Amino acid sequence: MICFVVAFASCGGGKKLSKAAEPWVDITIHTVETFVPPTNVCPEYTILEKTQYDLSKFAMDKNGFYILFDGETLNGWRGYNRDDVPTRWTVDEAEKAIKFSGTGQGESQRGQGRGDLVFGRKFKNFELSIDWKVSRAGNSGIFYLAQEIKGHPIYISAPESQVLDNENHPDARATANGNRKSSSLYDMIPAVRQNAKPFGEWNNTTIIIHKGNVYHFQNGVKVLDYNLWTDKWTEMLQNCKFSQAKWPLAFELLNNCGGPNREGYIGLQDHGDDVWFKNIKIKILD
Repeated sequence: MICFVVAFASCGGGKKLSKAAEPWVDITIHTVETFVPPTNVCPEYTILEKTQYDLSKFAMDKNGFYILFDGETLNGWRGYNRDDVPTRWTVDEAEKAIKFSGTGQGESQRGQGRGDLVFGRKFKNFELSIDWKVSRAGNSGIFYLAQEIKGHPIYISAPESQVLDNENHPDARATANGNRKSSSLYDMIPAVRQNAKPFGEWNNTTIIIHKGNVYHFQNGVKVLDYNLWTDKWTEMLQNCKFSQAKWPLAFELLNNCGGPNREGYIGLQDHGDDVWFKNIKIKILD
């Protein structure tokens, strides 16, 4: 496969802002664009490779988890396919949580301040723990192994652990097996048993990925597991909205999620609804 790259840089520094909007300071983000030509089964696309943040800048707790959100700033976070933070993502000081302030426009991500949020470092084998809550009928998601694909949404390359108000959002009833309820592998595997707390209450999602083995836990209970990069994984993709026939680029990227190094970004979804995330931490696994 023949590719070409274009490199450019931008700075994440600047004058000091309020804590809610404070940028990740003293870092220059370089971006390399890699063009992947079309094949007979997949259209062309461009991968954005950005500067990886230094994990040693982040505190580690006594159990070996790096703290990815300090409760006060958005240091280490930026917009998907961006070098800055979309303005609708702020720090809720009362909750000590990252908050997306909803627009009521769904996942279109049009309008000022919209966009998904990613932590600026790729991860491969890890245990990720995040507390979250949603507003009434709220919808969001936690992505992992994401690549940044120019001009395309984050979910085109990343599996998603659903974040949802199961009682009031129609996605909870959109499929017969409930594979769009909270902590499900979105549109593929339902979270069973379903033990999510109601909107306005805090839930915990823990995701473990180790050498292709993936586990979702919700509020301390394992609710699903599966294996990436297998024939079964390909079969699941072919039976969902990301099939080769329905969405060939998504199928190509998800079938090979994490890219050649099998690593990618942690992402938080702007689905247009109010959502909060806190106590975000990650342990690197061998």
